[in-house]
Amino acid sequence: MFSAGPDEISRFASAAEAGGLDRIWVGDHVSFRGGQGYDGLLQAAVLAVLTRRVTVQTAVYLLPLRHPLPVARQVASVAELAPGRLVFGVGVGGDDEKETANCGVDPARRGRRADESLTLVRRLLAGDVVDHPGPDFPLSEAAIRPTPAVPVPIAVGGRSDSALRRSARLSDGWLGVFVDPVRYERSVRAVEQQAQIAGRVQVGWQHGMLIWCGFGPDRESARQMVAPAVEGLYRMPFEQFERYVPHGRPAEVARAIEPYVSAGVSYVLLSPFASCPDEAMDSALAVKALLTGA
Repeated sequence: MFSAGPDEISRFASAAEAGGLDRIWVGDHVSFRGGQGYDGLLQAAVLAVLTRRVTVQTAVYLLPLRHPLPVARQVASVAELAPGRLVFGVGVGGDDEKETANCGVDPARRGRRADESLTLVRRLLAGDVVDHPGPDFPLSEAAIRPTPAVPVPIAVGGRSDSALRRSARLSDGWLGVFVDPVRYERSVRAVEQQAQIAGRVQVGWQHGMLIWCGFGPDRESARQMVAPAVEGLYRMPFEQFERYVPHGRPAEVARAIEPYVSAGVSYVLLSPFASCPDEAMDSALAVKALLTGA
């Protein structure tokens, strides 16, 4: 989700619906790199009421920074606004340790908090009355009513082995970012194999891939669209990301995404950069048409 006022957000939502996008996504930060960020579930709620067809996904919500009971309440509330159109994507963050520490969380415990919290969120959204001793989130007779009429799929992001194990045990699909197609396929296979070992079968996996991309009349101009955005967010040279960030005309970006489709991706989330929002939207729609033959 970009920084925009209500008119721009409304136009974006309308264009996404009219153009035929299947899914739109929002990020999430509390206080990133000196205070940047937007609350992912609040943004998801806005888009949920502005649309009637598209799926809205958090990609990804920094779950360890919050308490699971209010998070489950928020997820259920957004799901009520958009039954069957919310995907709750979660991650542990960590690109800015100060953000984590300022939320009162030991950066070294992000993964353990995420595991505990996500287990509780899943139980609460399923309608359980939860008694849980902790260690981080003790609960006594905790419940969320009403629960979502349509179950909310959960996607787990992250490239580490811990993230893959978390996805295998607690998600309905893994969400990759900044991985090549070979690693993507290997990660998907690891998630599904570990899930089977844990006794999770017939999950109905929906694995996704978040891809930053740049659009322009040629590769260099497209590179200039996306490179400053990546460098500004991650504060590292674009060269460290470039092989994961397709740029050029829509046909070039689509060709770069095709191997992920062969590797088992169910959906692709684009983070498109172009000379203006209309060009970014039109280019994303062109990529979709090229990949689906629509």
